[in-house]
Amino acid sequence: STQSYMGDQYKIDKKNNMATPRLLNYINGAFVAPIDDEWVDNIEPATGNVLCQVAASKATEIDQAVQAAHDAFRNGPWRTWTFDQRADILDKIANKIEERLEEFAQAESRDCGKPIAAARTVDVPRAIKNFRFFAGAVRHDQTGCHQMADAINYTLRKPVGVAALVTPWNLPIYLLSWKVAPALAMGNTVVAKPSELTPMTADLLAQVIHEVDLPAGVFNLVHGFGMDAGQPLISHPKVSLVSFTGGTVTGQKVAATAAPQFKKLSLELGGKNPTVVFADCDLDKTIEGTVRAAFLNCGQVCLSGSRIFVERPIYDEYVSRFITKVKSLQVGDPASADTTLGPLVSFPHREKVRSYIELAKTEGGVIECGGKEPNLPPPFASGAFLEPTVITGLSYTSRTATEEIFGPVVTIHPFDTEAEVTDACNSIRYGLAGSIWTSNLSLAHRMASRLETGMLWINCWLHRDLRVPFGGVKDSGVGREGGALSMEFFSEAMNVCVKYC
Repeated sequence: STQSYMGDQYKIDKKNNMATPRLLNYINGAFVAPIDDEWVDNIEPATGNVLCQVAASKATEIDQAVQAAHDAFRNGPWRTWTFDQRADILDKIANKIEERLEEFAQAESRDCGKPIAAARTVDVPRAIKNFRFFAGAVRHDQTGCHQMADAINYTLRKPVGVAALVTPWNLPIYLLSWKVAPALAMGNTVVAKPSELTPMTADLLAQVIHEVDLPAGVFNLVHGFGMDAGQPLISHPKVSLVSFTGGTVTGQKVAATAAPQFKKLSLELGGKNPTVVFADCDLDKTIEGTVRAAFLNCGQVCLSGSRIFVERPIYDEYVSRFITKVKSLQVGDPASADTTLGPLVSFPHREKVRSYIELAKTEGGVIECGGKEPNLPPPFASGAFLEPTVITGLSYTSRTATEEIFGPVVTIHPFDTEAEVTDACNSIRYGLAGSIWTSNLSLAHRMASRLETGMLWINCWLHRDLRVPFGGVKDSGVGREGGALSMEFFSEAMNVCVKYC
């Protein structure tokens, strides 16, 4: 069901005699409608139909949620709970999600157009793993102890306070759980603001949390637009910590709001990530891996390898085989097990992506494949679909090759030397991730030391370990999360010095 728990809110479509479910806010342990009864339609990208309506919250609802979280932190029992008690809650949340895995997967697939196979095997299982991982991590965490000649110092990890968690539309439950789990594990209270484009699994998470008897006010969820709900949340004086994942332009605004108030801040922002293919690579594995890096989730992944550099001796063969593989990808109904690519998240976003394809033509690019809407049967003929697009012939300094498109579009460029490709990779404002494909590990390690990026894969892509740092450099973000770094970010370190008697 897409209906909120305890929510009997519906908009009646009299023309079709149908009830449209409404997703409510979750504030202070209860599902509540927006005060002014304003709602926004949530459109299914595969069909263009209305899936549900979402609370269009504003500053008033944000203030209620933050106040509930602040009261729960200052006056409630939550801050007195032990690490084991908090870990038990995280395990309960994980178990509840696992029990409803198919419901979460269906909601995620319909909400953002993600193929159902990906939702079932990647996104929802990762959400479960996030909660279990941080449950285990907080149980086994160790803090510092430093002995002096006449004293001993030990470190306490204390919660920060009210955590504002703002998440994007491309990986809704995957990224929301990535932030909620460590925030709760370290004893903070939470106000989460998911994207208004993909709110459904956030609503399901609120249902699950409601069922595990978390103290009222510890977790709050508020829907709404960025300017109406996100900005009041970031700027609220009782919010002590902000974790934001989204675009670089919005991240600049978040930083400008949070920094003067000295809020603890983590920003995971945009990327235009290089894929570097050397002539000595295993070409079969490289084609498989680089196509996946380019087009997973329709290229709507901040880590996508959308800027491909290929060493000249194998350039023609690589491009030919890459195009053949891309043409074999199945675009269509996200509910079909055979579908590789679903629609883009929205019609405005599809138009943005298409504008870059048109820009590439004006910049001298050659559209090798894709670039247009696929011919699909109803109801998918009305969806926000776009064929995966491969572009050659562009300078690596062109706008198409340097600006984040965030869609199923890649540019491919030849290179001759290691120094040349290193300079090309480092020439742009972003520095989030990248991948190198070669059989020469000395070369790979040398490149790794020189690339200006927060994360790098060698002969693989998106091979993730939850213990490792996650984040970017330059315009791709500030700070790191992941494993112990998440636990550090969502807490304050306090040193205690005890003088020997």
